[in-house]
Amino acid sequence: MRFGLSIFATDTTMPPGDLGRLAEQRGFASLFLPEHTHIPVDHAPYPAGGELPEKYKRSLDPFVALAAVAGATTTLRLGFGICLLVQRDPLITAKAVASLDWISGGRVDFGIGAGWDRPEIEHHGTPFDRRFKVMRERTEAMRALWTQEEASFDGEFVSFAPSWSWPKPVQDPLPVYIGGNLDQSVERVLRYGDHYLPNRKKGLAERIETLRTRAEERGRPRPDVTYFGAVADPEEIEFLASADVDQALIMLPTAPAGEVEEAVDHAAEVAARFR
Repeated sequence: MRFGLSIFATDTTMPPGDLGRLAEQRGFASLFLPEHTHIPVDHAPYPAGGELPEKYKRSLDPFVALAAVAGATTTLRLGFGICLLVQRDPLITAKAVASLDWISGGRVDFGIGAGWDRPEIEHHGTPFDRRFKVMRERTEAMRALWTQEEASFDGEFVSFAPSWSWPKPVQDPLPVYIGGNLDQSVERVLRYGDHYLPNRKKGLAERIETLRTRAEERGRPRPDVTYFGAVADPEEIEFLASADVDQALIMLPTAPAGEVEEAVDHAAEVAARFR
């Protein structure tokens, strides 16, 4: 099993470049950052219950933060956990993803999701009940821009005439990880993604088995499964290994630099037992 890190990087935590450098030094494979463009005051109920944590309101833009990480590292994978694609223009986002992959020498793992906060999503003009259709169309349109010299797309939510867009990603294909914890997530990975990025343990092993079986039946390459937000606890890591997870992303606290560094060292100690 591979080990990476995840964190809600904010204006109160260790700078992303410093954290990336530390993660690489400690032997981690990747650093994944989440995204929230903003949090409406009248936001939807927090899925985990209780008050919405402050870190959601203060998270850095992942493209800017991961560019800083790219400049401070040489091998660390640059992960989105997740990019809220339904809140982003696909032409601009395709350019940004390809540019980050190019400047990093092909190190982007592009995790995407549709989000849960109805007001946040609808502030961007995306109908909440159609957000998964929007996510699919935007992903397919971005793939066209990444892989075709003259790309076009004609969908319900995305439409553009034949166009040029460079740079192209270094990776071919650039890996798209689909987030989600329901059975529908499996079909989304197989329909327009490459790999799977869950963050809930309930039913995980069964979904992974279904995903791998259906991929084999359809002649697809074996999907990678990266689990977002793992706890640095041996029992949890053992569970993820038994579920056939390929990479565990250990969640760091959104805290000052000293506390984050201690958490990275602890995570490295736990990871060392399973390498």
